[in-house]
Amino acid sequence: MIHEKDMKSRLVALETQVWEALVRGDSAADGALLTDDFLGVYPDGFAGKEAHTGQVSDGPSFAAYDLSDLHLRQISERAGLLSYRAAYQRVDSEVWEVMLITSLWELREGQWRNSFSQDTPLRK
Repeated sequence: MIHEKDMKSRLVALETQVWEALVRGDSAADGALLTDDFLGVYPDGFAGKEAHTGQVSDGPSFAAYDLSDLHLRQISERAGLLSYRAAYQRVDSEVWEVMLITSLWELREGQWRNSFSQDTPLRK
């Protein structure tokens, strides 16, 4: 069985790759980390993989980010829920916003992919 600490390290690295793709405006890299049936639950509604990758179709979405307070719930050897606090700056903004995020990562066909994400903005 995969040790929880090892899974947490792996999933944090993958989640960081998603954020890096959003900072670079790299929709291909973003899409490569998501399952085809990805579901995002956001304050403005539900979104699929196309909407997630589409947010960077015209360039980067974020200028900077910081992930902290990371928690893992290991569901099985092939699935884990990663919950964390994300502070971020949108492109062309000096304001830092904060949200809590939970992402479900699944090992499918030998590759770890993000199949679900829920973002909850924190009130100031």
